[in-house]
Amino acid sequence: MTVGNEKIKKLGFWEVASIGVGGMVGGGIFAVLGLSVQLSGGGAPLAFLIAGLVALVSSYSYARLSVSFPSQGGTVTFLDRAFGSGLLTGSANILLWLSYMVMLSLYAYAFGSYGVTFFPTAQILWKHVLITGCVVGITGLNLLSTKLVGEAEDYIVLLKLLILGLFIGVGFSGIHTENLAPSTWASPLSLVAGGMIIFLAYEGFELIANTAQDVRDARRVLPRAFYVSVGFVIVLYICVAVVTVGTLPLSNILTAKDYALAEAAKPSLGQAGFTLIAIAAMLSTASAVNATIYGAARLSYVIAKDGELPEILEKKAWDKPLLGLLITAGVTIVLANLVDLSAISTMGSAGFLLIFAFVNLANVKLARQTQSRAWISLLGALLCLAALGALLYQISVTAPQQLWFLCGMLVLAFSVELLFRLISKRTVYFRDLKGTKVD
Repeated sequence: MTVGNEKIKKLGFWEVASIGVGGMVGGGIFAVLGLSVQLSGGGAPLAFLIAGLVALVSSYSYARLSVSFPSQGGTVTFLDRAFGSGLLTGSANILLWLSYMVMLSLYAYAFGSYGVTFFPTAQILWKHVLITGCVVGITGLNLLSTKLVGEAEDYIVLLKLLILGLFIGVGFSGIHTENLAPSTWASPLSLVAGGMIIFLAYEGFELIANTAQDVRDARRVLPRAFYVSVGFVIVLYICVAVVTVGTLPLSNILTAKDYALAEAAKPSLGQAGFTLIAIAAMLSTASAVNATIYGAARLSYVIAKDGELPEILEKKAWDKPLLGLLITAGVTIVLANLVDLSAISTMGSAGFLLIFAFVNLANVKLARQTQSRAWISLLGALLCLAALGALLYQISVTAPQQLWFLCGMLVLAFSVELLFRLISKRTVYFRDLKGTKVD
């Protein structure tokens, strides 16, 4: 493939699969592991498996849609293809943008939580400084050079996998099987809720869809990349959960909930292991912010191009969607500094479960065009909605105030789209009225 005189390399299977793995093994596992254990107890590995299976079934719809409608728009393109560019679709696309902001705030929160372990005093102050500094610094780097920060991503992903591999390999020898016994598991509903509150640790597989136009032999490569990357991460996350729960008493995990993975490295690797995992977590969450913030900003540009957000978001500065980038960074800073980890995770996971349900339904509607088995996508939609229901029920029982955050996110997405459409219609009306000549 060539553009002008420049030859563009097409992506192969391993390159595409690594994008999916990098998107999933971001900051999620470091941020929400302790939260999942809090809900699911010794059944945390099963909770990760449940969440992974929902992601795996949903990846079928993404694979079929990506092959049939390759574009850089990914989810936005799929929803518009299936349901048209209406109020509901526009609201769903804005919800996707908001969910990315929530996910970014989770990464930034985790960066601050692990970073603050290096400060013996004034930890609350330093946590907010680190959260804000992470987002501001990476936003600045993206404004200076997207290519510069992008080149380091492959190396950071490899480093994360090596450190997690070391954590698993050394930790397996110190597992106490009684910590994983069914008697330590939470109730079935809490197990599902524990899996769903960390569902956003899996959502990164959808990034593969954005590469569809640049993939060599996409019909063969894309489905394999989706399934292999999700399957690999399921196994990785289960192993991490087994080592964490198997080596640490539940009380220790809950005490160190915000940095549970680093605490879990202590029994086998000592303080050096804690420090190593903490540094890896900071690198991982910072790279996750870097990998996500520009994509989220570009999402606002794509939604605006589809006529579902104001035209001003289509304007670029230095070949970047500047306003979308600044809005994304600003909202991320506010959420990460003012909302606690549990509420952030609930908002993010619920948002993506709802979006993935829509994508599955989109593939049901387009099954003939995508040559799909509609029942698999229908199953994916039902799994997403059932998982969402279990999560919301659990939250309504344990922390009902968090439901207001989710309701606020949904109302905001709908209100922004509705207001934009009303203003757009009024603008067109007055423009037409002004152009009418009266004899």
